[in-house]
Amino acid sequence: MKIAFIFCLWYLLFVSFAAKSQQQPNYSQTIAGVHVNYHEDSVGSYTLPDPLLMQNGQRVTTASQWVQRRRTEILSLFENLQFGKSPKPLQPVSYKVREANGYAFNGKAIRKQVTIYFSKDTSGPKAFLLYYLPAKASAPPPMLLGISFVTNAMAVDDSSLQPGYAWEKGQRILQTRSAAKKVPVEKLIAAGIGYATFYYGDIEPDFKGGLMHGVRKQFLKDGQQFFAAEEWGAISAWSWGLSRIMDYLETDKDIDNKRIALNGASRLGKTVLWTGARDTRFALIIASISGEGGAALSRRNYGETIQMITDAGRYYYQFAPNYHSFSKRVNDLPMDSHMLIALMAPRPLLLQTGNEDYFSDPKGEFLAAQAAEPVYHLFQKRGLNKTDIPIAGDTSMLNTLGYYMHQGGHTILPEDYDIFIRFIQKHLMED
Repeated sequence: MKIAFIFCLWYLLFVSFAAKSQQQPNYSQTIAGVHVNYHEDSVGSYTLPDPLLMQNGQRVTTASQWVQRRRTEILSLFENLQFGKSPKPLQPVSYKVREANGYAFNGKAIRKQVTIYFSKDTSGPKAFLLYYLPAKASAPPPMLLGISFVTNAMAVDDSSLQPGYAWEKGQRILQTRSAAKKVPVEKLIAAGIGYATFYYGDIEPDFKGGLMHGVRKQFLKDGQQFFAAEEWGAISAWSWGLSRIMDYLETDKDIDNKRIALNGASRLGKTVLWTGARDTRFALIIASISGEGGAALSRRNYGETIQMITDAGRYYYQFAPNYHSFSKRVNDLPMDSHMLIALMAPRPLLLQTGNEDYFSDPKGEFLAAQAAEPVYHLFQKRGLNKTDIPIAGDTSMLNTLGYYMHQGGHTILPEDYDIFIRFIQKHLMED
């Protein structure tokens, strides 16, 4: 009996240790030759730039001062030093409607499919936009636009969709399988919200040589193979494409184009933050697991850092060349992620992350949102209204500046869409 008790106790201790070890980050991890810090006591001290202090030393005290002066200053900093300047379109958006009134999900939704061309050359980069609207909507509904890592047939569980082409290992192939979780479109439709999606690689492939296959190639001069230090990287290219998608959506009278929300995850979370900053037509932003270069504070030496992104050629192509020069001197940046977050004000912004996504630094995102609160307060909007990072599953911070952390890692879970729906309903659908 005593031996059995000891064995049971040992087993429980072992299971507890194993479970805890699975939740802990790899403390010996090295990225691009740089040790990844996961210890709070090694974060170090830092001072964040004041988002309300203008370059002339004057302090912003009103919403009009923010809109007319300070916002422009901060937007220019991110444009020149992090994401790069993106040009105006070469021509107005042109498109071809491939399906106008298809019925989906047992008649609950109307399906539309449109090809959006980014230049006069229809053989060049183009986006295949798929979207669903509630069939019984009495008025144009709001819409959630998701920029996706996978093609439409892989993103949505709809057997009527044909497989599309995706980039894998530098080659464009027909994508017939994917481990990506399907978007629960029927949940959104039932809530009175439309859903749209397209594959980000159709704007520009996500690898070092993608420049020569995407929209940025159209803007290269003869013989040119790279852009100047302040010009756009791939994130700005994807963001530019999102604005062209919006150009099209504004033409569809079946959609309320004043209530279009935007969502993306990881590097696409960074993309939707930058898009929300530079294109205020998007009414609401949901930035998922955006991490370093997105919502997480760069000055916090925790998880991924600028040096890990830009050094060793990992993801340098995603940012403006100027950004690379700050890889080892992050404190010299005149801005940080709290100021990127502040550029959304007064529009609703939800930061969605995971409590085990250590590399993306969920605490760094929470602290950045806290530091952005004074800008939201200028517009009489609620910030997080909390001083301590919440536990996973806490839904008390779905305010205009919101934060939600699921139990899990670097992903959007199917149940996260329940939170997205609540956030959209609260801020775009309630009177």
